[in-house]
Amino acid sequence: MQKLFRWASKWWPGLIPLAVMWGFAAWNNTLPVEADLAARSSAALKDTVLDKTRIAVDGRDVSLAADAFSEEGRRDAVTAVETVPGVRLVDDRTRLVPEAKPFVWNAERDVVRVTLSGSAPLPSMRARLTEAARKEVAGVEVTDQMGLARGAPPRFEAAATLLLDQIGKLKDGKITITDTKVNLSGMARELGGREAIAAALKNLPEGFSIAANDVKAPPYIFQAYKDPVAATVTLTGYVPDKTIHAAIATSAARKFFNEKVVDNLKASIGAPGAFNTAVVAALGALSRLSTGTLVVSDREVKLSGDALYEGAANDIRAGLGKDFPKNWQYKPEITVKPAAGPVDGTVCQQLFSDLLGKGKIRFAAKRADIDPDSAGILDHLIETALRCPATNIEVVGHTDADGEDSFNQALSEKRAQAVIDYLVKAGLPASRFTAVGHGSTQPLAGNDTDEGKAQNRRIEFLVR
Repeated sequence: MQKLFRWASKWWPGLIPLAVMWGFAAWNNTLPVEADLAARSSAALKDTVLDKTRIAVDGRDVSLAADAFSEEGRRDAVTAVETVPGVRLVDDRTRLVPEAKPFVWNAERDVVRVTLSGSAPLPSMRARLTEAARKEVAGVEVTDQMGLARGAPPRFEAAATLLLDQIGKLKDGKITITDTKVNLSGMARELGGREAIAAALKNLPEGFSIAANDVKAPPYIFQAYKDPVAATVTLTGYVPDKTIHAAIATSAARKFFNEKVVDNLKASIGAPGAFNTAVVAALGALSRLSTGTLVVSDREVKLSGDALYEGAANDIRAGLGKDFPKNWQYKPEITVKPAAGPVDGTVCQQLFSDLLGKGKIRFAAKRADIDPDSAGILDHLIETALRCPATNIEVVGHTDADGEDSFNQALSEKRAQAVIDYLVKAGLPASRFTAVGHGSTQPLAGNDTDEGKAQNRRIEFLVR
């Protein structure tokens, strides 16, 4: 017995390395098996729609954790792993994605980014919506803050995609889907944007409806800048249509006798009522300024600049709003141009001739009523007369040859007197002026064409 004990004490320590070698061999063979089962389990789930999928293998037992988007999808996922050859047991740790009640999705735009938030029903749809937003607002940052949730209404993706098409039309704003109700708010990027969005919303998928559309249009702006150095009047901004565009351009050409009209206007919807009436009246006031800026924003008119003399400044301030439609506001900020130095009679005559060579004092047909479009040239003539206070001036009227000679003679005298009355009303002494009429006896051109007749109908200033 003692010999047996001594013999055993010699061989049992050898079992320790043998056990270690056996364990290492078993572990070394198990690792490839587990890795293979994990790979094949993952492959079995390729056609299932899951989120946050995690697979762990212990021997031939598989632990499956994932968020599923339907009960059917959850069961299909578990079954797919259970049928993988070699799997003995599946530890089901799957769960359903939470359901959103109500199901809310948002797209919000500010100055620097578009933010998508709320819920999306599937990861792939979430990615598609983010890409659609990036495509619509190319160059603008798109932030995805969407979560995943069940409960989306039918045709949700079609509705959200159509609404993302509108986010590019907004300068800022927010679009929200709450179940099947759509809310929009914000400011359109351009004129016509609000109307374009409203038209697009008519194509929402079946079942969706507009709960509120509070998208506002940007201000409808028309601007004119009179630059005496460049001798230009530049028109920018918007007009409602080609007809009004032509009417405004024609009126500007008549009013601004001494400047080239640079027309950069564009047609767009959204003009306030009586837009043409207000703009034409405001251009008339601008034509009386030496330099000035006119801004028409919706129903508000702002006119700033320098009048040629104090009387004109007072007249413009007092009369600016008289020709505007009701409910229009106006803000005149009129100052007076510094008076130019005095000149002698010769220079004064040259200045009168230059002015009347570039523009005309117009009258109503066959009458002595001065056309309001002539206010600009009359103000320049008054400014010149103020520079030569010691001179006397003949205001001479001429007509074309249409009509009887006696009528034309009387008409030319009445028109000359009407001009003097305008000058005296502006503050010049009546004693400096004499009205003279020559009828049609001193034509500048033939009276057989409309152009010739227009040249013959004129007023002259002669310094005496």
